[in-house]
Amino acid sequence: MINPMYLAIVEDIKQKINSGQLKPSDAVPSENALSKEYGASRMTVRKGLAILANDGYIYSIPGKGSFVRKPELNKYTIYYNEMNNSINKVDQSRLLEVNIIMPDEKLAGELQTTINKNVIVIRRLFYTEGKPVAYDLKYLLYSKGMPIVEKEIEQATFPEMVSGSIAAFSLKKELSISAQMPDEEIKKHLNIYDELALLVVEQKIFNDDNKPIGFCVTYFRGDYIKLKGNSE
Repeated sequence: MINPMYLAIVEDIKQKINSGQLKPSDAVPSENALSKEYGASRMTVRKGLAILANDGYIYSIPGKGSFVRKPELNKYTIYYNEMNNSINKVDQSRLLEVNIIMPDEKLAGELQTTINKNVIVIRRLFYTEGKPVAYDLKYLLYSKGMPIVEKEIEQATFPEMVSGSIAAFSLKKELSISAQMPDEEIKKHLNIYDELALLVVEQKIFNDDNKPIGFCVTYFRGDYIKLKGNSE
């Protein structure tokens, strides 16, 4: 299958940037020059340049042209799924509680709601090969008539839980990772008898109006999980 011309332009310019032929802050040839070089229309060239800009390779300055962007060397993309990480996979989960509560001030602040508004709380335990590896707490803003299907909740990831009420592509997610020593309740749930730290992952999900619709905290045994990030 032959790639469209605009993709050929994209790949050729990417190759020049990755090889150092075009360096950060260098000007990319003009649309006219690229049209002649590739025998393509300016519309085709413009489409290729838009993809390069969207992929972070170039940026444009009105009236001056396009330039090679300086790479963000400290930027990494982390893949996170509470059911699956780079060294282990959750093969069983157990639903401990699904309830409707009134949030305290801290939780109300996380969800940008008031303490007299209903919130759904979901508590689960995750297992790998029969051993408890994570304690999971999720809080969702409650709306009247909102279905709570326990079988689906037991196995669903956080984005999957809220995607039924909002288009998945419009979800915005925020992730916070920290280390913490377990309290007595978490020690009991995760069978921790010595000084084992937890990896705590907080997730917040926003709708397309940038309002939080869910907040999640997952406490992983420190000997269970490993997160990896890749530069782009």
